[in-house]
Amino acid sequence: MQILVIGTGYVGLVVGACLAETGNDVICADIDAHKISQLEQNILPIYEPGLDELVQRNQAQRRLSFTVDVAAAAATAQVVFLAVGTPPDEDGSADLRHVLAAAETVARHLKQEAVIVTKSTVPVGTAAKVATVVGAHATVPFHICSNPEFLKEGDAVEDFLRPDRVVLGVESDFARSILTELYAPFVRTGKPVLFMDIASAELTKYAANAMLAARISFMNEMANLCEKVGANVDNVRRGIGSDARIGAAFLFPGPGYGGSCFPKDVKVLLHTASQHGVSLSVVEGAEIANERQKRVMYDKLTQALGGSVKGKRIAVWGLAFKARTDDLRESPALTLIAALLAAGATVMAHDPIAMTHAMAQLGDTVTFAASGYDALAGADALAVVTDWNEYRHPDFARMFATLSQPIIVDGRNLYNPEKMARLGFTYTSIGRPVA
Repeated sequence: MQILVIGTGYVGLVVGACLAETGNDVICADIDAHKISQLEQNILPIYEPGLDELVQRNQAQRRLSFTVDVAAAAATAQVVFLAVGTPPDEDGSADLRHVLAAAETVARHLKQEAVIVTKSTVPVGTAAKVATVVGAHATVPFHICSNPEFLKEGDAVEDFLRPDRVVLGVESDFARSILTELYAPFVRTGKPVLFMDIASAELTKYAANAMLAARISFMNEMANLCEKVGANVDNVRRGIGSDARIGAAFLFPGPGYGGSCFPKDVKVLLHTASQHGVSLSVVEGAEIANERQKRVMYDKLTQALGGSVKGKRIAVWGLAFKARTDDLRESPALTLIAALLAAGATVMAHDPIAMTHAMAQLGDTVTFAASGYDALAGADALAVVTDWNEYRHPDFARMFATLSQPIIVDGRNLYNPEKMARLGFTYTSIGRPVA
């Protein structure tokens, strides 16, 4: 098929590369000429495991190309994916200007009957707005669909190639037939393709992310309670995760969720509900709990350092909101660093992948270390914020010798409290007793 993907961010690049991998002719379009030039040279603007190989291979085999000329690409397209950004407005709503502008450009230049798919995460009613815009300008038949993405950063390629499910909001047999054919290679093992009305498809993405956000916030609150009553959150997690009605996923406590999806999608869902006079108290509670959780590591550091971090040197391991990505959006590490700097501490930070983005964002307010061990030199405490694999089994003797004070606040529960105590560390984690 001839496919056009508009937008070359996390979603657009993954969609384009994976669809090209199954033999389609895919054009990825973006208004950022520099980004397109870099992509043509196989230089990606994001870190996503496995994506660079897909882009390079499919460009070499001429199944994948990049352009700034959306109009020309639309003229040959059978299927168009709208994967542009939908940043949140100040009131929590999603900014749809880029989606609607892309839809208008496509509509003006379609030359054949086409399926137009909203792939960006957009609130209920967006497809109807897209249909209105396209209908005002298109001169050929078109079919508007919703196909929300469920791609985890760090595992996005695998999630697309082997999805748990494909959700498709369609309202015509033509669109259903086209999208069934398009997604057939990815669901050969029997994973479901769930056809539904467009409004339900649009809401499904927000409902899924809100549910996952609520699970994380719930476990963080349970971890905080464990600390007060002398329980161990690891035992509680295993105890409830073994219940088939609950399951084990997304039950690990930590410093709060971040990234490009959960914070934004929770806000948009709450805004949508408010517009319709519906109270989502559980979702609202998850958001409140998450904002509170992002202060926990700062509080633990302050307590470990005798009540103040002023004048202290703090090492921070991990800047991305989670491992296997360079995404800093809504990262708990940034919240922690801002609090430390405001309180008069100095920060030495390290991240295996996200350093370049962090340098651009934080500038000279933070000192960046070439390695995790370099960040420890002369530090009064270490805060472990992101669960990168290279932080899981460090050289503890080297850490002990390098730190000015052997204090570790572990926001990801990577280490064993009893072992850390034996090694002489003052060690604090999330929801576990201090040994």
